[in-house]
Amino acid sequence: MPVTLVSILKGRTSAEKRALMEAVQGAIVRSLALPEHDRNLRLHEHEQDEWLLPPGAGERYTLVEIALFEGRTPETKGALFANIVEVLEGVGVPRTDVFIRIVDQPRENFGIRGGQRADLVLLGYEVKV
Repeated sequence: MPVTLVSILKGRTSAEKRALMEAVQGAIVRSLALPEHDRNLRLHEHEQDEWLLPPGAGERYTLVEIALFEGRTPETKGALFANIVEVLEGVGVPRTDVFIRIVDQPRENFGIRGGQRADLVLLGYEVKV
């Protein structure tokens, strides 16, 4: 179960924000072969004076941080990166304004389905893809 945080600068409409979240979530589901219902994604908006961006970053700069169960291959992660950049470009974010960070964590670091350790839960999908 990925836990995703998308950070952007303030100034987008509700429709734009929803499209951005749906695009990122769709790329995650497709790239990691997850069920559609496996979603936990937040969007956080920052004022210009609350974020020191890299030089050259535009007003649509988007940071995507994903905490994952460990076990995905480098190739799967690369496909995820490419898919996220592609879908974000489709909602108006230039490829050069996308930064993606994956945090791999052992399954026992997640409490799911009523507080159970995730390594003890049958997920219904394969993590090692």
